[in-house]
Amino acid sequence: MNLDPHLNVSTFKNERRKAILFMVISAISWSLGGILIKSVNAHPLAIAGVRSAIASVVFLVLLGKPKITWSGAQMAAALANAGMGILFIFATKATTAANAIFLQYTAPIYVALLSSWILKEKTRFLDWVTVFTVLGGMVLFFLDNLSTTGLIGNIFGVFGGICYALQTIFLRMQKDGSPWESIFLGNIFTAIIGLPFLTTGWPNTFDWVELLIFGVVQLSIPYILYTKAIKHTTALEAILIPAIEPILNPLWVVIFLGEKPGFWAIIGGLIVLTAITTRCILLDLPVKLTENSKKAK
Repeated sequence: MNLDPHLNVSTFKNERRKAILFMVISAISWSLGGILIKSVNAHPLAIAGVRSAIASVVFLVLLGKPKITWSGAQMAAALANAGMGILFIFATKATTAANAIFLQYTAPIYVALLSSWILKEKTRFLDWVTVFTVLGGMVLFFLDNLSTTGLIGNIFGVFGGICYALQTIFLRMQKDGSPWESIFLGNIFTAIIGLPFLTTGWPNTFDWVELLIFGVVQLSIPYILYTKAIKHTTALEAILIPAIEPILNPLWVVIFLGEKPGFWAIIGGLIVLTAITTRCILLDLPVKLTENSKKAK
């Protein structure tokens, strides 16, 4: 990630820390997805469509009129966003929530492979160590619950992870612009595709309350924070930091559904959190050393 020459080191550090905080908040909000998807009694595409329609309205209210440029990066990110959302909901409905979230978070591998080619961002040795540590930790995290059932759901989860990686890369390509429009367009596409499926079964009152939470708290607000944060992070940071989502997801299951994670899940979660935290600290050291050197002069 290149340092903006118009920003001093202290400002850069503050922006980076704020970006990391925004991504953490986003991950917490996204982690509600598993319970909400499992709880709403409706067709997966209907769920996706209603959620995205609500989110689109929130985007317009909070962010105003979008600047649609129809650029390649904007449209590619929008399509990837729509694919990721739809595939994740299908995967969560068709297989276990653990399988769905784990397979989506294979995305760091695709980002590591593609970001150096598409974004010209150097993939460092520490990045590769963190990627494989995170993936190894998540394997342990879901070792107690991962199953071979729900093959179709697992396939949806794999392609959802690919879409997640592509969304991250194409949003990162818009770091000097306004990447939230891609998310807005992605949700418009999803709403157009999904809303007609409400005719397959109308949600009840409680389902509508959950869908409202789904659209506002779980999707639109965290994406606003995410698209602001991604301007000040690398593509790998943008995909590794939200990896705390699969750690929190089962915690909500414990609270609301009474399903307790096993021993290996707890160990895996600690590994993921430690890897992400360590990477952020180590990458912050060069900036800190540079600032101290300037102060010394």
